[in-house]
Amino acid sequence: METLYRSTRESASQTMTSSQAVLQGLTPDGGLFVPVTLPQADFDFDQLAQADYQTVAYEVLKLFFTDYTEAELKSCIQAAYGTQFDDPAIAPVTKHGKQYYLELFHGPTIAFKDLALQILPHLMTTAAKKNQLQAEVVILTATSGDTGKAAMAGFADVDQTKIIVFYPQAGVSAIQKQQMVTQVGENTYVVAINGNFDDAQTKVKELLNDRELHAQLAANQFQFSSANSINIGRLFPQVAYYVYAYAQLIKQGQIKNGDEVNFSVPTGNFGDILAGYYAKQLGVPIHKLICASNRNNVLTDFFNTGVYNKNREFFLTSSPSMDILVSSNLERLIFYLTGEDPKQTASLMTDLQTKGSYTLTPAMRQAVTEFWAGFVTEGQDQHEIHHLYAHHHYTIDPHTAVASAVAKQYQAATKDQRPMVVVSTASPYKFPKAVLAAITGQDHDVDGLAAVDQLHALIKTPIPATVDNLRTAPVRHHQVTEPDAMAAAIKTILKLN
Repeated sequence: METLYRSTRESASQTMTSSQAVLQGLTPDGGLFVPVTLPQADFDFDQLAQADYQTVAYEVLKLFFTDYTEAELKSCIQAAYGTQFDDPAIAPVTKHGKQYYLELFHGPTIAFKDLALQILPHLMTTAAKKNQLQAEVVILTATSGDTGKAAMAGFADVDQTKIIVFYPQAGVSAIQKQQMVTQVGENTYVVAINGNFDDAQTKVKELLNDRELHAQLAANQFQFSSANSINIGRLFPQVAYYVYAYAQLIKQGQIKNGDEVNFSVPTGNFGDILAGYYAKQLGVPIHKLICASNRNNVLTDFFNTGVYNKNREFFLTSSPSMDILVSSNLERLIFYLTGEDPKQTASLMTDLQTKGSYTLTPAMRQAVTEFWAGFVTEGQDQHEIHHLYAHHHYTIDPHTAVASAVAKQYQAATKDQRPMVVVSTASPYKFPKAVLAAITGQDHDVDGLAAVDQLHALIKTPIPATVDNLRTAPVRHHQVTEPDAMAAAIKTILKLN
């Protein structure tokens, strides 16, 4: 059965194929693409328990990308999940204490974004050929730290593409920044903004829907798309690692087929945990998805009160990829909570844009059954890093620590003893200063590669190649702009002025 896509804000009569939606990125009305009908899966988990990651990925992706042939999809998957990952399992599941950790940081940029952004360029170039696209695709992306590097690593020197990444100058770790500004590739462009991630993301979404700019691009043989998780080519590959994790727990003898498990997910833009929601809809026996936040706890308040309110203080934390107050992917969940009502969804999103908040109806609140939400302070985050290292000699980054600590909050509050999988989204070497301070209990006056070396001397695990290579990588990207000047920066890069 073919899976077609519609907008969260328009009637289902306006549909696109999966390859068209991958190329488009964002819907023309400013909404997000969702399947017209959720695909039906019949996973044999006992069989998948013996399968490699590539096989599991194919079983998931064939449900969502139905206008790709089997050969096309398998080619994309094989290109994406190979020797660029330092563990043949791609996304191994390990146990430390009473919790399991789904390690998503074994890819070329040591963050979970690699699981989606290694395959997106292949999905997109295949889609361009399928749809006889003549224009050059311009990937426009906002990043809170990890998406930018992972997207550029995936798209670097890919034919018929350019990628432009905007990041908050003061809102990423030193290693994240160094990874981005040293990125190679003649088609890659990195621009810092004097603002936070929400400023960058809001402007990117505006530009993706700017009809005048679109016309100017078309006249010059360009077409916008996105590598953020608003793109289905980025979102649905993430579903695969939830299926794989469950199958691996069966393989390890930790659970039996059919046993329910919980996943705790460090959450900012809501894409990663939304992939878990889709996995549950496909039949993965997930009991609860724990939405874990840092001090920017807009999602915690949303799930606990039914009110989404971005009108609050913004905090810069040691888990910067979660320093977000506008969670774009939440719109997809809202669409389902309205009973797939595009008018009601559009109205709530308009309220968010004009008033900065919206409120769920009582019926919508009752429909939120899959999620539990909590948050931690900086001190609690540091304590969790320290605890895992001291008691289990396992080192986690600040984002994973948020999810690990909130998982324990959930277990204490509910007495739920089901197996808990913490989604581990980044290597500790991506945030060495914060991890070093948490483990030692002392602030260190070092950052970047100096902090990496001190952390390595302490924990003894190998320094990832992507970090080690920064020692000799020249800085290639220096541009800084204001959020309001992002359109001008794009026109300059594309030589439209």
